Amino acid sequence: MENKELLEKVARLGYPLVEVEKELDVNQTLLEVFKSRETRLLEGFPVLLVNAAKHDDFNYAKINSLLVSYVDVKYFKEFMLMSMALYDYFNLGYHWVNKFLEGLNEVEKEKLNLYKERMADNSQFMVDDYKFSPQRLKDMFELYFEQEVKENKKRRDKYVELSFEYALAQLFSPKQKELFLKKVNGETLTKTEKEYFSRAVKKKVLALANPDLNRFANMLLNA
Repeated sequence: MENKELLEKVARLGYPLVEVEKELDVNQTLLEVFKSRETRLLEGFPVLLVNAAKHDDFNYAKINSLLVSYVDVKYFKEFMLMSMALYDYFNLGYHWVNKFLEGLNEVEKEKLNLYKERMADNSQFMVDDYKFSPQRLKDMFELYFEQEVKENKKRRDKYVELSFEYALAQLFSPKQKELFLKKVNGETLTKTEKEYFSRAVKKKVLALANPDLNRFANMLLNA
């Protein structure tokens, strides 16, 4: 039978299976979710972790100190890594995540990369004795963080757009950039525009498409 008190706690951490209004020990709640062995609660661990980290008293080291066995410490960290992989999939950055990642050893980094791969290709994976579906984790996270995910996507898209605009500005004059974008968008050029494009823009485009030029440019940037 499910623990009603625990369900009340996770509801206050943004995973509302029931509705309640009480004080909350976020560290203890995360620990209890981990120990519950309830699959639907464990699937919500990434949601609970993000909300727990918003509280000033959230302390990973404290939770770790409450874990009795080495096995529990190991698997609790793997649930943390699973959550990090999910946040990475959605391109969500949190300062506490960066701090946590700095303390990983090589084996843990490999495990994190494995979870990232599973998130990317939607392949099921195991944490402890539990099999997780990346798609279910994504759907659940989006359900509770839909607005945050949308806003982050807008910021990411805007960054890509600005980076593209900046790169074009370094290579083409305003008029050349205008014609370049017209061609990219399949718009019809006037006779004068076609002549100017062939004379001034096409040569630069051909240079950009040259694989050797791209290779040498990357070599110089990475030198």
